[in-house]
Amino acid sequence: MHCRTKSYNCGFRSVCIFLFFIFILLCVLAGGCASDKTSSKSRFMENASAGKKDKLRDAVPVVFVPKASGKVTYGNGDILIDASNTANGYVMLKYTGTNEKVKFQIKTPEAVEYTYLVTEPGEYSVYPLSGGNGSYRFTLLESVSIEDNMYAVAFTQSMEITIADEFSPYLYPNHYVDFSEGSAAVAKGQELAEKCTCDLEVVSNIYNYVISSISYDTSKAESVAYGYTPDVDETLKSGKGICFDYAALMAAMLRSQQIPTKLEVGYAGEAYHAWISCYVEEVGWVDNIIEFDGKNWSLMDPTLAANNDRDYVREYIGDGSGYVIKYTY
Repeated sequence: MHCRTKSYNCGFRSVCIFLFFIFILLCVLAGGCASDKTSSKSRFMENASAGKKDKLRDAVPVVFVPKASGKVTYGNGDILIDASNTANGYVMLKYTGTNEKVKFQIKTPEAVEYTYLVTEPGEYSVYPLSGGNGSYRFTLLESVSIEDNMYAVAFTQSMEITIADEFSPYLYPNHYVDFSEGSAAVAKGQELAEKCTCDLEVVSNIYNYVISSISYDTSKAESVAYGYTPDVDETLKSGKGICFDYAALMAAMLRSQQIPTKLEVGYAGEAYHAWISCYVEEVGWVDNIIEFDGKNWSLMDPTLAANNDRDYVREYIGDGSGYVIKYTY
């Protein structure tokens, strides 16, 4: 996956920080941006030690653990699809066969086909149900000719699925946003969320950390193989990555802070690219972050923010209409 880049400009990052500060100040003047939430959203606690009525957001991470419960399963021999927890917005697959190249395909109710390369045979992998409620079809494809890139259907299954909470697919770890309770990314997310009073502050801290701490890896972008999956802890450790790495790292940190986050893949102009959107109760789904006009943000894209000056980004994506989403994870 490749991204178009230019040299990094600290002025752009400063503008982002300033705009976040202005909005957070408005939140405070309006009486604070904290409110009660369900388990799918952020949690808050009293700042008793300060002896004030101000509320601090609880920064303790919550990592939902996908489970292959075995209650609803499909498959034949080497293929096992566990659909026990589709109400939580995911399905799990374990392939134990010997085929050299295997793909797992999910067709959503709107007929969008998500195709994943099965990279960990013998282990369960988690795949999000990004199409909402309705009829899904799951298909496992095995290679019959690697040279000719030809596949044959090894198994297929259709299901009617109802997701209980619309945010669930964007809170759980999955194939591309992979993290656990012990992940360094989760710990870093907690550190950045400490002393925040609302979700917007958490997004601000994590966003600015990622765009200032991760460098774009041009050589990796030029050589990345089909089926590449981000390693969020490796990105954090190395301090570099491609657009997929930026987006996955930020998504993992935000999800572990109970902020629903979509990793989105599609086209930014003519470049195949990855970015994120996240949900905060104060403003709803935040699809953009370049600019805040008092009501709306524009372009929540950590790669472009980290690697391009503000004028170039505005020219490149304009009002955001140049972004075309193909897949959401």
